[in-house]
Amino acid sequence: MANSTKSIHPKGLYVLFFTEMWERFSYYGMRAIFVLYLAAKATGLNPGAGWEKADALAMYGWYTMMVYVMAVPGGIIADRFLGQKKTVMLGGILLCIGHFILALDTIEAFYAGCVFIVLGVGALKPNISSMVGSLYRKNDPNRTKGFTLFYIGINIGAFTAPLLVGYIGETINWHYGFGLAGIGMLIGQLVYIWGQKHLKGIGDFMPKVVDPASGKKAKEPLTKIEKDRMVVLGLTFLIAIIFWGAYEQAGGLMNLFTKESVNRSIGSSVVPTSWFQALHAFYVILIGVPVAFIWNYLRKKGKPNSTIFKMGVGTIITGVGFIFLAKAAYDASTLSTGQASMIWILLAYLLHVVGELSISPVILNFITKLSPVKYVSMMMGLYFCASGFGNKLAGILGEAAFEDSSPFAIFMGIFIFCVLFGLLLIVFVKKLNALTHGADIEIESDPVESA
Repeated sequence: MANSTKSIHPKGLYVLFFTEMWERFSYYGMRAIFVLYLAAKATGLNPGAGWEKADALAMYGWYTMMVYVMAVPGGIIADRFLGQKKTVMLGGILLCIGHFILALDTIEAFYAGCVFIVLGVGALKPNISSMVGSLYRKNDPNRTKGFTLFYIGINIGAFTAPLLVGYIGETINWHYGFGLAGIGMLIGQLVYIWGQKHLKGIGDFMPKVVDPASGKKAKEPLTKIEKDRMVVLGLTFLIAIIFWGAYEQAGGLMNLFTKESVNRSIGSSVVPTSWFQALHAFYVILIGVPVAFIWNYLRKKGKPNSTIFKMGVGTIITGVGFIFLAKAAYDASTLSTGQASMIWILLAYLLHVVGELSISPVILNFITKLSPVKYVSMMMGLYFCASGFGNKLAGILGEAAFEDSSPFAIFMGIFIFCVLFGLLLIVFVKKLNALTHGADIEIESDPVESA
C-alpha cells in the first residue's frame, strides 16, 4: 500500500482527485442543462429540444439511471479483464468522445453522445473510487480523510461546472455548453495519463487463482463473516436508492421548479436557473471539512459514530430539507406573484448537503472496507447501480409532480418517507453494526508500518 512519513496521503490520491474533479465537471455541467435543454422551446435565439416537462424528466431519469447502472459491467470488466487502472483509462476516452459528440446540434448527436457518456461513466466511476481505497490500509484512519478529500475534489468540479457550462448553455448556446463540458473531461484524461507514475501497483489487473490440480480457476466460497458483511452492503445499496431518489430531485424537478416558480431576481439581474445546481457543491466545499471534524470529534468522545448511524442521520436531515421545498411550492401556488422566495431553495440545498456529507463519502469508504478483495470493483459497481435506480426514482417522482400530483405533494412525501426510514436505521443500528464484524472500526496508524 502506498503511504509516506512526509505526507499522510499518497501522491496517487491527488492524481485521482484531479482526474475525478474534471470528470465531474463534465458530468455536472451536462446535468445542469440536461432537463433545461430538453424542455426549452424549439424556436428562438437559443432553441432547445421542445419536449414536454414530464417527458424531459422521464429522459433525465433514464439517462442518469443508466449512467450509474453501467457501473456494474464496468466493475466486472475491471475485476475479470482489464484491472481498475486500465478500465478508468477506457472510460475517460469514451467520455471525451461522448461530450464532443454532444456539441453537434442535432437530436441524433444528442442521443449518441448520451450513449458514449453512459458507457464512459460506467467504466470510470466505480473503479476510480475503488483505487482510492487501494491507496490505504483497511483500518487506516487517514483512509476516511482521503475519501473526504477525494469527495471535495468531486465537488470543486461540480461547483464550477454549472456556473460555466450552465451560463454558456443557458444564455448563449446549449451545444456550446456541452462542448465546454467535453473540454473539462479532456483535461481530466490528460491528468490521469500524466499521473500513471504515481499509481504503480494500484488498480492493476489481478488474475484469478488457478487450481494446479484441475487447471481451472479456484472458487473461494465466502466465509460467514463475509456473508454477514454482504447483508449490510445490501442494506447500504437500499439506502443509496432512497437517498439519491431524494437528492437527485436537484437536477430534475427542483431544476424546473426553480426556473418557473422561484423569484430569481437580485436587483435588476436574474440568476440563471442552472447556477442553482452549483449550490450543492458550494456547500460541500464550505462545510465538508467541518462536518467531517464533527463526526471525528464524536468518534473520539465515544459517541454513536458508525457508518450505519451516520447514514440514518443523513437520511433524516436530507428529508427535512424538503420541508423548505414544500414551503416554496405552497407559496408559489398561493401567492399572487406565483413565485416563491429564493431563500427556501438555498436552505433546502444546505440541508441536503449536510445529509449528503453523512452518507455519500462514507458509503464509498464503507464498501471498500466490507467487500471481499476479489469483489471490490463489482460491489462498487453495484453501489453505483443502486445510485442509478435512485436517479430513476427521482425522475419518476418528478414526472408525477406534473402528471398525477403536484410539487408540494411530492416534496412532502419525500420528507415523511426519508425521516421515517432514517429513524428505522437508527433503531436497528446496533444489530447492523454487529454484522460488520468490526470492519467499520478505525484504528490509529502504526508509525512503523506506515513508514
